[in-house]
Amino acid sequence: MSRINLDPLMTFPDGTHLVISTQCSKQGDFSCALYSAVVEENDQAAFQVISNHLSATTCLSAQEHAYSYALRLYPRAAESMKKPPYLIWPGPRAGLVQ
Repeated sequence: MSRINLDPLMTFPDGTHLVISTQCSKQGDFSCALYSAVVEENDQAAFQVISNHLSATTCLSAQEHAYSYALRLYPRAAESMKKPPYLIWPGPRAGLVQ
């Protein structure tokens, strides 16, 4: 999972993962999406969107919003769930010199 913009929050007993993706828009707002991910031995993965458009004006605020949402969905997992901050993808043009 490290090759894409995902950060694992926790692993469920069945081996599926709860992951978060954080992105920054051109306008400077940040948004997060939560996914359920099944990673197979050949490194292929299947994702199911749990929530998206958890946005805020700062990166940490968006991630905290997503974390709070995940806690409401999985309250028994609070102790094992990774807390913010998470990875962030600055966008496709972030590394280009202009």
